[in-house]
Amino acid sequence: MSIKLTVNGEAKKVEVDPDTPLLWVIREQLGLLGTKFGCGKALCGACTVHLNDRPVRSCTTPVRAAADQRITTIEGIGSAAGTLHAVQQAWIDEQVPQCGYCQSGQIMSAVALLATNQTPTDQDIDHAMRGNICRCGTYPRIRNGIRRAAAVLATDTGAKE
Repeated sequence: MSIKLTVNGEAKKVEVDPDTPLLWVIREQLGLLGTKFGCGKALCGACTVHLNDRPVRSCTTPVRAAADQRITTIEGIGSAAGTLHAVQQAWIDEQVPQCGYCQSGQIMSAVALLATNQTPTDQDIDHAMRGNICRCGTYPRIRNGIRRAAAVLATDTGAKE
């Protein structure tokens, strides 16, 4: 079946079974390998992408549910000019990743949090990130990265006003 998708701002058309998990379409059909397979049961968060700006687990989201929706992957959160998103830069500055496998999902959840709450408390961060597992245990660095990105985004927003 032919399904129309908008991925990172670009219109795409894929020929695939409508029940195929979005993760496999992103990775196998579109060649965007930043989104990772972790558990296949929406428990770990490694496969997190945004669907209409909301974080979803692409391993259990059928591609038919994403038809005619805005899909954003880790490859699509920076600027077109190649500038990193504030969360990506904070991850580097805070040296968040250890092995890095879960980090695209962590970053996508953090971006979604900061899009709706630019001054999150620790409780807000814990709530937003609760479904993202880091087997290396970098949770304190993840929290620090989110705080740093929030500060940068607040400064950027203040400069625009």
